[in-house]
Amino acid sequence: MSTPQPPQAAPASGEGSPDARQLRTVLITVSLALMSVIASVSGLNVAQTHMAVEFGASQNTVLWIINIYTLALAALLLPLGAIGDRLGRKPMLLAGLGFFGVATVVSALAPTAEVMIAARVASGIGAAMIMPITLAVITSTFPEEQRGKAIGVWTGVAGGGGILGMFLSALLVDVASWRWLFALPVALILAALAMTAKSVPNSRETSAHRFDTAGALLSTLAATGLIFVLQEGPERGWTAPVTLISLAVGLLAAIGFVAWELHRRDSALLDVRLFRERGLSGGSITLLVVFGVQAGIGVVLFPFFQAVLGWSGLLSTAAMMPMAVMMMAASGLAPKLAAGIGSRSTMAAGIALAGLGLVLMALLVSAKGGYLSILPGLLAMGLGMGLSMTPSTTAITASLPRAKQGVASALNDVTREFGTALGVALLGALLANGYRSAIDNRLHGIPQGTADTARDGVANAVEAASNAGPHAQDLLHAAQQSFVDGWQQSMWAGAAVMGALLVYIVFRGPKNTTPAVTAEAETAETLAAR
Repeated sequence: MSTPQPPQAAPASGEGSPDARQLRTVLITVSLALMSVIASVSGLNVAQTHMAVEFGASQNTVLWIINIYTLALAALLLPLGAIGDRLGRKPMLLAGLGFFGVATVVSALAPTAEVMIAARVASGIGAAMIMPITLAVITSTFPEEQRGKAIGVWTGVAGGGGILGMFLSALLVDVASWRWLFALPVALILAALAMTAKSVPNSRETSAHRFDTAGALLSTLAATGLIFVLQEGPERGWTAPVTLISLAVGLLAAIGFVAWELHRRDSALLDVRLFRERGLSGGSITLLVVFGVQAGIGVVLFPFFQAVLGWSGLLSTAAMMPMAVMMMAASGLAPKLAAGIGSRSTMAAGIALAGLGLVLMALLVSAKGGYLSILPGLLAMGLGMGLSMTPSTTAITASLPRAKQGVASALNDVTREFGTALGVALLGALLANGYRSAIDNRLHGIPQGTADTARDGVANAVEAASNAGPHAQDLLHAAQQSFVDGWQQSMWAGAAVMGALLVYIVFRGPKNTTPAVTAEAETAETLAAR
């Protein structure tokens, strides 16, 4: 199969290449835009109880308020990224920031849960206009020798920004009101809007083919169905009719999308034949697993901090910061390391370190040891994820021509969203099942009603212990130790997945290229890998 040569997408205005100061401004601008999207993904997690009380909403409704944003974002990333390539990346970014900003303000002022859900859908649509364009602007603006460093910054913001956004949101919720947590993304949006209008050059694709409308619809339907299953399966049940129907719709749409794209070939929304390339397949699989494990770790950590250690939401979020700081620092280091030892070796080193972090947490975690028992694992995880994410992102964007960078960026983001949903579902389920299995053997002598409550989860057990009289200490100890047992099961499972990924990358990962490789050499290697 021949590889089309990437067109040199100069700024549409006809201006020359940006100088170093302009490039820094562009990088700051897209980082601010990306941070506004990432902060909105994680921010509402710390306000669940506040929304439930103020709206008089059930837990399921609150989960919909949170999850519908991610669902809309993931479903529309590919088609909106492709539209941005055609219409122009700068106008798409401006439109997305404006739409996202208005929707965020409506969310902050929403009087009912129904209005909040509608506003969150609109926010997800705006986010899908922003997120793929931020990376596409980098890949179409930065010269090749500086692109890796810029992608490293972008990756650090994407990986660590969620934890930072959650911390600031928790702080706002504690000192003011849950509605003030929307102030952070609004401020970021306003700054990004002003800087985009002034500093970001425009670039777009000129295509001889019509837009792949059928592919866009099929990709949206497939992403919606599959993400819905991963988000709602644990809540509704994996055999519930709505779960099975969504799974069938998602799988059929995904199969239809692949078949249609193979038919469209060079005019496809996403040329699926390119997954034969090691860069695209290896980078996508790595991001899927790494972001899945990161999200799963978050599901496991917060109950540990709050129910086992008795920490507040703000302190629990602050405890995640060392991992975020290590992740962002390693993302900046990764391009330099890749220049010395190659991208595949850098990815492998990162995956190995992340796996080591999971092993350390499985071996060392204990209720008595507290935070210090998991800190070494958190630091190793952050370092490993930062090292693996940047070359993985670079491998994906390098696999598609520059005129298709909106699609490449969207594919990168869709992979992250699928990984996040899959990791939460898998590691969360393993933790819950491990906890229930472990606590069944530790409830002897506990009254039946109290024991049944304790089986529902560690938070329920801690609440029940306050009314358990002479059994309080025994119940509390049983719940904490059972949670640690469930934790260890989920960590070992994550380590096994990381081990399998490491083997795959070592033998089938992207070619061990460095940034010094020329574009001609990259093209030759791509052809050889096919």
